[in-house]
Amino acid sequence: MKNTLSPLPGAFPEKGASAIAVAAVTFFGVLAVVAAPVWAESAAPVVAAFNSADGTPLTAWVYRSDSLVSKGTVVALHGCGGLFANAGPRKGLVNARSQAMAEMLLEQGYAVVFPDSLGPRGETGVCTQKLADRKVNLNHRRSDALATLGWVATQPWARADRIALLGWSFGGSAVLAATDAMSPDVARQAVTPVLAIAFYPGCAAAMKSHYKPNVPLVMLLGEKDDWTPAEPCKALGKLVGADVKVYAGAYHDFDNPTGGVMVRSNIPNGVDPQHGVHAGRDPAAREQSYEYLRQVLCTAFASNPGAKSVPFSAR
Repeated sequence: MKNTLSPLPGAFPEKGASAIAVAAVTFFGVLAVVAAPVWAESAAPVVAAFNSADGTPLTAWVYRSDSLVSKGTVVALHGCGGLFANAGPRKGLVNARSQAMAEMLLEQGYAVVFPDSLGPRGETGVCTQKLADRKVNLNHRRSDALATLGWVATQPWARADRIALLGWSFGGSAVLAATDAMSPDVARQAVTPVLAIAFYPGCAAAMKSHYKPNVPLVMLLGEKDDWTPAEPCKALGKLVGADVKVYAGAYHDFDNPTGGVMVRSNIPNGVDPQHGVHAGRDPAAREQSYEYLRQVLCTAFASNPGAKSVPFSAR
């Protein structure tokens, strides 16, 4: 499939029409003119098209600054709810959690790439599906992550030795799947990230498969998470020597910048499916996890003398 870039509706932060400008972005030697909002002194997200490792045509949202070469690139994998908000004022837009992460990483001088694993496979969300019944599974997510790593490594604004892999929940589990040295697909992969970061992943499958990371692994967990509980990940971290941070009092989705903790009664995959799961923002855990993320990324990209952590202007 030919690699392409174009603007996608809903790509931009919620600004007025007066904030829209025109930006020119060059990829693979092709100049694409895209609508771009003027914000944070950074280029607007554009959509890239390439194939997954399993052959599925993918789209990925690319955020990067106007600098010729980024300090580093973070490939970020969405959770079971997908990349886009499915309800509320942001419906159809990049969800608030992903947008906030993109803004923070852009301020650090990094590029961010969000592959969409659900839309190309006809899904908008799989949270309410039992793990065994999901039409989009970890094999798909691994294929997409590996393909995105490979795509990023070919870009003129990226460096193959400064790519990190990050994911939330189902995407965090995908981070584990895409960095498992025991996987033949991973073993064949030419491009390896310098760091893997998983926000509250499900770790039971990785424990059963005798997961061994092929890169340094950081896991950021909520102490009270009853959707993807911390204990299996703590045990996994101990076995494989991962860097594990557990945030006291925090539930699943603690880094969400909006809303509060609520009970989701329609989730069949938690600790107690009959009673649902808790999920929602914990401001202290969010701030602490963001600060730690900045630190570990700065360390991972330390070979770049310009990769210094800078304060995040909270929005």
